[in-house]
Amino acid sequence: MFERILIANRGEIAVRIIRACRELGIRTVAVHSTADEKALHVQMADEAICIGPPPARDSYLKIANIISAAEVADVEAIHPGYGFLAENAHFAEVCRSCNIAFIGPTAENIRAMGDKVVARQTMKKAGVPVTPGSEGVVATKEEALEVARRIGFPVLVKAAAGGGGKGMRIARNDVSLVQSFMTASSEAERAFGSAAVYIEKYVENARHIEVQIIADHHGNVAHLGERDCSIQRRHQKLIEEAPSPGLPAEVRRRIHRTAVDAARAVDYRNAGTIEFLYDVESHEYYFMEMNTRIQVEHPVTEEITGVDLVKEQIRVAAGEKLSFNPHEVRFRGHAIEFRVNAEDPYRGFSPSPGVVEFVHFPGGRSVRVDSHVYSGCEISPYYDSMIAKIIATGRNRAEALAVLARALHEFTLEGVATTAPLGQAVLADARFARGEYTTTYLENFMQETFLINRP
Repeated sequence: MFERILIANRGEIAVRIIRACRELGIRTVAVHSTADEKALHVQMADEAICIGPPPARDSYLKIANIISAAEVADVEAIHPGYGFLAENAHFAEVCRSCNIAFIGPTAENIRAMGDKVVARQTMKKAGVPVTPGSEGVVATKEEALEVARRIGFPVLVKAAAGGGGKGMRIARNDVSLVQSFMTASSEAERAFGSAAVYIEKYVENARHIEVQIIADHHGNVAHLGERDCSIQRRHQKLIEEAPSPGLPAEVRRRIHRTAVDAARAVDYRNAGTIEFLYDVESHEYYFMEMNTRIQVEHPVTEEITGVDLVKEQIRVAAGEKLSFNPHEVRFRGHAIEFRVNAEDPYRGFSPSPGVVEFVHFPGGRSVRVDSHVYSGCEISPYYDSMIAKIIATGRNRAEALAVLARALHEFTLEGVATTAPLGQAVLADARFARGEYTTTYLENFMQETFLINRP
């Protein structure tokens, strides 16, 4: 097992990793920009090293600075968390060349699944169902039109190197397709350094289902069930739960088996997530992409399985076997997570940086809070707006929803606007309570209910 690990990230995921390391008896080294000098992860780690000015490109995305910090601190491994360099194959290769373990999949895994076009082709060869779409990158608007007309509107134009909803546009006719093609290409170039896009069929009445995978270097590949991430705005998730409500038992079994097959097809290592679109009308599901990292919503999986995913990541990277038998995983109860962002949902989700004057997080039975925020801290405009995750568990979905509603009622934060009021409104909606939702639910709810009833 490792003795010292550097965490190449910030915010709540850095805090989460530090906690796991402490329980494993591993010393931690935090890195931070000058803007994060007083951040919670800096205060919690055994050692902290400044790696640059506030912009991420000059600090958290600066590979040379992170590797220099790792060498100065004499660490054996680096955990990238999620975001920043977590899915950067070059960073994984640099770690390997410096004899530093990368706590994540191999560079080959990241490269194979990071390009969405290559990933689709790989999954197709492995017999995994994929949505109808282009065979590869679509280079011109004329080619885009040909593909869209062949598979039928509506379609999605998606960045080949993308993720997180960036470089993604829906097109419903020829005119909107041309505009979507140009917009998505431009956004992809800015966000990922590549303007390459591809096209796939847009499934109107769908749920976003993802299956958690963890694999070691000894041939063990385990799935830890599925999560439903359909409550999202512009492809950014707001609420996630496990298991997915309303997923037929046979579909659940098949989608789990497909996810394991997909992981084996690329000889996958460490934690990852296979993402699918599930058509609620046809009961068919389609591979979307693979996230080669730990996910924001991993706590709901941990709560229903009892498996600590971050600890498993560390064990796998250290060459150990999974600490559990993949065939003996048991799922207990229901868990649901709400992401609290420093954004104003009444004003188009505009960012709300500033000083947190006071914060009180909920507690009590069946409530877990993952956060890096404390009274007096500053929410920086330089980084992602997520400031906390509130996770509730129950013996069943109804009980978990009641716990989360109570927790959000207790949650208090003064100084910056948050998405908490939207979460309370969604939990009070009868349609959501019945589990009757798809990926279009939140946008419709915002327009038809939430903004109309604003205080």
